[in-house]
Amino acid sequence: MTSSTPLADAGAALSPLDGRYRPVVAPLVEHLSEAALNRERLRVEVEWLVHLCATGAVPGARVLGAEEVQRLRGLVARFGPDDVAELAAIERETVHDVKAVEYYLRRRLAGTPTADVAELVHFCLTSEDVNNLAHALMLRGGVQRVWLPAARALHADLVAMAREHAHLPMLARTHGQPATPTTLGKELAVFAARLDRQLRRVEGAEHLGKLNGATGTYAAHAVAVPGTDWQEVSRTFVEGLGLTWNPLTTQIEPHDWQAELYSDLARANRVLHDLCTDTWAYISLGYFVQVRGQGSVGSSTMPHKVNPIRFENAEANLEVSTALLDVLAATLVTSRLQRDLSDSSMQRNAGTAIGHSLLAVDNTRRGLAGLDADPAALAADLDANWEVLGEAVQSVMRAAAVAGAPGMANPYERLKDLTRGRRVDAEGLRAFVTGLGLPDDAERRLLALTPAGYTGYAERLVGHL
Repeated sequence: MTSSTPLADAGAALSPLDGRYRPVVAPLVEHLSEAALNRERLRVEVEWLVHLCATGAVPGARVLGAEEVQRLRGLVARFGPDDVAELAAIERETVHDVKAVEYYLRRRLAGTPTADVAELVHFCLTSEDVNNLAHALMLRGGVQRVWLPAARALHADLVAMAREHAHLPMLARTHGQPATPTTLGKELAVFAARLDRQLRRVEGAEHLGKLNGATGTYAAHAVAVPGTDWQEVSRTFVEGLGLTWNPLTTQIEPHDWQAELYSDLARANRVLHDLCTDTWAYISLGYFVQVRGQGSVGSSTMPHKVNPIRFENAEANLEVSTALLDVLAATLVTSRLQRDLSDSSMQRNAGTAIGHSLLAVDNTRRGLAGLDADPAALAADLDANWEVLGEAVQSVMRAAAVAGAPGMANPYERLKDLTRGRRVDAEGLRAFVTGLGLPDDAERRLLALTPAGYTGYAERLVGHL
């Protein structure tokens, strides 16, 4: 089977993230691509060499000079397309990705003043020592520097919309049926609060790393240089990378922290999915009007349409992302005995999973930015559903009965007979109220009540944001 086809030779993308949606997800390439993985592997190898020399862990190894360290770190900072191609060529010979990085670094040391410590490159490391740290650095960068700022910007949009519409009455729907009114802002505030909770979990994620050899025992280290405290060398190295040191592992770092992170990201996705489907429904009900004149075509045949495509696109990408995040979280916590390679292929999909989520965040923000609330539509819907005040009437009757008012028996049943399965208008409800024999103050409250005014603390609740 040949990989050469007209479209392949033209560089056509297989994944929509690398094709149609590339401009949105491009910032993640710097952190979660195959090239970024190799750059972070190189970073780990360079920093391990510097650390070994600086700590005197290996007797006879000299401390590197400032210019040498700067030059070594410059290899990472300047890592680019030519280096990617060179590494790929080396890997075709080694048939081993981490070994290719080791050989690449050794080449860069050849003929330089640092060549005398070349044997410390990849000293006592197993591939997973390099890989687990590289993946931790990649995920920290991709999530903290790209995904989280985008998600936080979406959260800020939601907070602003919630505050703007905190006072705007809206008919609620439970089970799809008219229910006790709320405000548009309060419902948006619920989503803002839910999203904030998940973002705080993602922000507080621990990124673990290990460096302890082929089965997590420091066996090679202890035999090569028995006089060195290798646990301390490992701890200070891992923590020096900004990661949390894990002292107890097999050959691999168990990835539990990754599973936790992916689960948190998946929950954030699910909150956004709920937001998108509800917003779609509000658009369908006419509560939101989509802003026209944004240069988009709603329908290829129906000129009047402005479709809620941003929210539908976000839904689809959230579902793809969540499915991948779920399988990552479920599978990465298992490794047969001291090591199997199932995690190697699985972890390579993290960029795809987070990329689809980032794309959904972008679409949701664009979709929300294209909405205007329609107070007239909201008011009309409320005015068409006076029966939702049945809850208020029977609650006032119950309170009056407790206070000793006569004639207040069976309030729920009486309101059920009046309202269930029927539309009740303002006149009908008020006529019912005046015939109840309520205390004057209670009757006045109910006669003054409208569906639009029956929103309780909804506006005030937005203040919890």
